[in-house]
Amino acid sequence: MARREKKSRPVKKRKGAARRKLGASRDPLAFRAKRGSFDIVGDVHGCLDELLALLEAMNYGVERAGKGFTVTPPRGRTLAFVGDLVDRGPAAPGVLRLVMGMAQAGTALCVAGNRDAELVRVLRGGAARVTRGMTRTLNQLAKEPERFRAAVTDFLHRLPGHLVLDEGRLVIAHAGLKEELQGRSSAEARALALHGDLTGEKDAQGLPVRRAWAAKYRGKALVVHGHTPVREAMWLNNTVNLDTGCAYGGYLTALRYPERKMVSIPAKAVYYPPRRPFPPNEKLRQARK
Repeated sequence: MARREKKSRPVKKRKGAARRKLGASRDPLAFRAKRGSFDIVGDVHGCLDELLALLEAMNYGVERAGKGFTVTPPRGRTLAFVGDLVDRGPAAPGVLRLVMGMAQAGTALCVAGNRDAELVRVLRGGAARVTRGMTRTLNQLAKEPERFRAAVTDFLHRLPGHLVLDEGRLVIAHAGLKEELQGRSSAEARALALHGDLTGEKDAQGLPVRRAWAAKYRGKALVVHGHTPVREAMWLNNTVNLDTGCAYGGYLTALRYPERKMVSIPAKAVYYPPRRPFPPNEKLRQARK
């Protein structure tokens, strides 16, 4: 009994340290005091060419270094991503290299998207529904070294569900977040930030039905999100949706904060046909009233 206990203590200690490290990396308040100017990019979905064009349009210096990139932001600006870096598009590994390199350099922030979390489950051998879009990313990653796939898994697994920035004036969450959950590390906050406020039902196309949380949002923080494709960046109360469907042949869009200026780059192709057409923004607004 004593011998078994001695063996278990180091294991428990390592697991406890790993949990604390994961909790720290996912802390939504870790950058709350970070102020300045942010350029927040909508769902990239593996669209590397459009991301590079968007960075150029915002005066970011980009140099290729082998398969990787060296990115120099304009003075005083920080890049941020609303998640869903992967799935559907033609160049997920390139997008991941760019974002991971900037995050390591301290010049970019990123929150987890539901497709990023799904990829982690697949790469770690967990149960997951592999869609055609995810199969495309997996095929791209299969051509990469094992060391890179391991780094991708670790990076995406450690991403926070949401981030509170600018002393609480700005919140970034992939699918958005209600005011009462902002800053919380709970499972409920992470689930809503990644997947939206789900009803548990499916629509005619078999896609999840979500409650229109933003229609009732009255929070002081500007919530910047993506997740649900719209024809153009859509403001609703003090929230804005930046998912303009780049992988579907739409646009890749960024919000320049605090200026509230939009920069969009048209997709070079329809990389993945949408299962349902983008709703016109006016109809979407009416449905959410």
